[in-house]
Amino acid sequence: MLQGGRRRRRGLPRGPLLVVLLGLLAWVALAVVDARDEDRPRRAGLERPPAANPDPPRLLDDARTPSAAASPERTSRFRVDLTGHDTVRLRFVRKPRAGVLFDVRTGRVLWQRNPQRTLAIASLTKMMTALLIAEREDAHDRVRITRRATRTAGSAVGVLPKGKKVQLEALMNGLLLVSGNDAAVALAQHSAGTVARFVDLMNARAAELGLACTRFTTPHGLRDEGNHSCAADLASLARADLHLRRIRRIARRHRAILPFPIKGGRLFLYNNNPLMRQGYKGVTGLKTGYTDKAGRSIVATVRRGDVELGVVLLHSYDPATQARKLFERGFRAMRAAAS
Repeated sequence: MLQGGRRRRRGLPRGPLLVVLLGLLAWVALAVVDARDEDRPRRAGLERPPAANPDPPRLLDDARTPSAAASPERTSRFRVDLTGHDTVRLRFVRKPRAGVLFDVRTGRVLWQRNPQRTLAIASLTKMMTALLIAEREDAHDRVRITRRATRTAGSAVGVLPKGKKVQLEALMNGLLLVSGNDAAVALAQHSAGTVARFVDLMNARAAELGLACTRFTTPHGLRDEGNHSCAADLASLARADLHLRRIRRIARRHRAILPFPIKGGRLFLYNNNPLMRQGYKGVTGLKTGYTDKAGRSIVATVRRGDVELGVVLLHSYDPATQARKLFERGFRAMRAAAS
């Protein structure tokens, strides 16, 4: 029986107090263990996987030639080498203003004349247009033909149907085989929205490839003012072009017969490369050019066996004849070096 008047003990009963103290001690112990675990190196296979990189590095597209973003070594892989001695000796009575003979695979120059002299290049400009389109656009794209494209002066495909869509690869054939200025404008508008923006892309790509004496003002080269390059840069550009199978496949054709939305349903194109037309053996490309200011110019490539040589001639009196002479001397020199 409890007696009245006894003072009550302050605080909690012993049982609950003991539970609280034990819980507090357990919490402190766990905190210490966690701290040690944070300081201890994680064992292989038990660490957390790293967070995914939100902006992974881009891989170089197989369909694109290396750019300056890759590395200096990869950027320079298409540059021709002007430092060696000429292994081909050939003097022309009527000399071209500039030219080179080079090994397409290695970039070695076998003969040179004013290789870094800046000159107008006319339709050789389309080598860069073809490179950009092959790198940026799908062959099966459909390209709408604008009024501006159909009204472009100079050499042309000539039957582009205004307002209709045509297959992009048909325009690429028209660009390289018959040097269509209309095809160049249509492709530029399709790829960049406007011709001016496409020309900006051309100049940016030239800078990426290290083409120091090259500047473009049009996608076709009809206007000479401000549109120029040199033989060494054009040889490097030719190597970049031929690195892409799409361009190789078109440039080596004697002719192309393609479906096209015109009367008859087919487009007939014939390569205007004078070496091909003359039946010269082994021609693989690439482009001709002519304006009054640029004169007659050519970038030609020929393959015999495992060797492929290229010739650039700017403002030449007779590009086909001079190119053939250089090729014959070049292949003879390569055979002598291999024996």
